[in-house]
Amino acid sequence: MRSGWTSGRPAIALLLVWLWSQPLCAEVTAHILLQDSPLAGFQYHAGRALWSQMRVGDALALVREPDNSHDAGAVRVEWQGHKIGYVPRRENSDVARLLDRGQVLEARIVRLSDVRDPWSRVRFEILIPVQPAAGQDSP
Repeated sequence: MRSGWTSGRPAIALLLVWLWSQPLCAEVTAHILLQDSPLAGFQYHAGRALWSQMRVGDALALVREPDNSHDAGAVRVEWQGHKIGYVPRRENSDVARLLDRGQVLEARIVRLSDVRDPWSRVRFEILIPVQPAAGQDSP
């Protein structure tokens, strides 16, 4: 029988326990990386026109589109209020479910590549902000 300590999950659990036990300061923000993805549909939306203004580290907004006729799990990606694409369909189910439950998610650009392949132009990550436990105050 395989021990739970060899599966890798306890290491993640220990990391989370450590993160939650650390004193929080106003300038320190912890996140859990949910996923790292290419931007889908970049070539069809405003991203091409905005390319020269976009920078690695820029914040992105994730907007659910439950009534999207092409994908009921659609999650639109916006940069400064402009639609630049979508979370890829094969990777959007967890993101859609979390957004539908009211979970706050953050997203940011992690790579910009000036290449022809639109799937390789923008890579972004989706993060879950770690909130202090109830009753824990920031110093």
